[in-house]
Amino acid sequence: MEFNEHKPIYLQISENICDLILTGEWSEEERIPSVREYGGVLGVNPNTIMRTYDHLQEAEIIYNKRGVGYFISSGAKMKIISIQREQFIDEEVPKIKRRLDLLGLKATDIF
Repeated sequence: MEFNEHKPIYLQISENICDLILTGEWSEEERIPSVREYGGVLGVNPNTIMRTYDHLQEAEIIYNKRGVGYFISSGAKMKIISIQREQFIDEEVPKIKRRLDLLGLKATDIF
């Protein structure tokens, strides 16, 4: 995984995990790699993975079974879609609209 220097690494890893869930590579209720294991796979500090997992737990995308490990939450895929749609509408659509206006285009010119 290549990291963008303009965004915190834990958020980039969170987005990657969400993509793995959305594509079906990781399934709901499936156990995911441990903090140390995933840190080793990605070549990052386990503390960064812990921060990633904490972030995803707060969003109710993963959960921890004490002594067993981390798992993908039931309904995680729909939660991710909901969160990402909201972010897209709030963050990306205004940029796209501004660019369309600058170029004198209408949405119907594209779709």
